[in-house]
Amino acid sequence: VQLVESGGGLVQAGGSLRVSCAASAPASGSVFSIGTMAWFRQAPGKQRELVASITRDGYIEYAESVKGRFTISRDNAKNTVHLQMNSLTPEDTAVYYCNADRMTSSWGPLYDSWGQGTQVTVSS
Repeated sequence: VQLVESGGGLVQAGGSLRVSCAASAPASGSVFSIGTMAWFRQAPGKQRELVASITRDGYIEYAESVKGRFTISRDNAKNTVHLQMNSLTPEDTAVYYCNADRMTSSWGPLYDSWGQGTQVTVSS
């Protein structure tokens, strides 16, 4: 099972981007459910930081730096999570990673899964 991100890219300051993440399973099995899903980011020379998280029941938390600008959402039926990013600034430039704390699947439980990351670059 993999978490696959998409939607990163280059945008000017003040613009918007939407990144998405989907749990991808081999054809021989399925992902049945996912617990809390989250977006983290890591800028060059900095530690990875939590951007936003959403529980299966829809409880949401945001980092202070993105409150009012970013919106996290998920589709439990499709095992996907999205991050809509508005009013982007150069300080939002980073690799954005999707995380799932727990997944139940045909292969048993999977814990602390990460995607490969997608680059978001905001030019000034």
